Amino acid sequence: MSSIHIYWDESHFWGLLVTRALSAWGIPHRLVRGSEIADGALSGKPGPGADGAPKLLIVPGGRAKGKADRLGVRGMDAVCEFVSKGGTYLGFCGGTGLALSGPYGLGLSPWTRQGYKNRLHHFLSGHVEASLDTANPLVPDSMDTALLPVWWPGRFAPVDDDVTVLARYGKPGPDFWVADLELATLPEGTMTDWENLYGIHLRPDFMQGLPCLTANDFGAGRVILSYAHLETPASLQANDWLRHILGQVLGEAMPAAPLPAWDVSARPVVWEDEALLAARAAMEEIIRTGTHHFLLFWRNPWLLGWRRGIPGAGINSLYSLICESLAEKPNNEALAFWRENRDRFRVLMGLLKGGLTGYLLAERLSMTVFHSDSAAVSKEGLNEQRRALFGKPPEPGGIHADLVSLLEELYWRLSLNKQP
Repeated sequence: MSSIHIYWDESHFWGLLVTRALSAWGIPHRLVRGSEIADGALSGKPGPGADGAPKLLIVPGGRAKGKADRLGVRGMDAVCEFVSKGGTYLGFCGGTGLALSGPYGLGLSPWTRQGYKNRLHHFLSGHVEASLDTANPLVPDSMDTALLPVWWPGRFAPVDDDVTVLARYGKPGPDFWVADLELATLPEGTMTDWENLYGIHLRPDFMQGLPCLTANDFGAGRVILSYAHLETPASLQANDWLRHILGQVLGEAMPAAPLPAWDVSARPVVWEDEALLAARAAMEEIIRTGTHHFLLFWRNPWLLGWRRGIPGAGINSLYSLICESLAEKPNNEALAFWRENRDRFRVLMGLLKGGLTGYLLAERLSMTVFHSDSAAVSKEGLNEQRRALFGKPPEPGGIHADLVSLLEELYWRLSLNKQP
């Protein structure tokens, strides 16, 4: 029986981080979709894969609106009922946004989401120093400060005192980026010069003192919300804190080891499916094209970096889902689904490979001719290419959305192998 359910829909890359963390620690868990939650998965009602009511629902990062849409009214009500009756909700980033009050929110926390006046301030990533409330049992006794990873986080908008702040942001850590600028590589005084010369304010100092992790009661249950990704691979202090939270919620001793590093490209091939293998090769060729032309780069073995405006997050998600699917042994459910959808997947991948390669090279050409003939490559034309491939931010769309949807469905079926 699994005491942890992970809401899988609209999680993309971030859902893999959570499932990988629990698998690495040998903690039983089950991936559930919005339709399953609407049909009673959190209450232990009979159904495919039903294994009793969990103690904890983890909602990974991703787009809060998309998660709400997939839950529907019945699913959203079911989550609220689960928590109000004594369950625990743990949300990361987009999962935090889903729990807040306001549009597309569950209202599990009375707080809302604070927007960004400067759009570039949303594009923050890397580790940040944080101060922790060690008086709270959800925080390890010895951890009054920690380096916590954030990946393009939202912000809380506090509205009352019914929420406990477990951690507040401090100064940026050594690997902190603003969009595609690595702060540690900028000479001292650069940002001051930019502010004086150009009026551009990129400092992340506005974050200092703001809430990063919170907790509040909801009925008989508990809501823990984090804009820091405690499930980040090989992030020692973040992993320690996640283990502590899981131990507190489940009432069990947790493994002592930190999460191992994750090298996506080195994942083994267990399922030698020709369509998935061809897709993996195609994505690796696309990434090579991007890196050769200074549009993409590997920040670490699991996370791409990209020039601002390049759809690196979508490329990262698609490649990771393909590699992780190939690393699983297929079961009958996965094979049946893939027989029906393999040909469509092949066609879509062919379209993406040709279209994305052309788009990346057009972006590179635009960079080259910008100072000599800025009209040579139409900005609107580039935007149209990107929209056809990836949709119009923040809404996902295009060929990429269709491919990720197929892969998420496939990986959910592959996960049935590992359910307790």
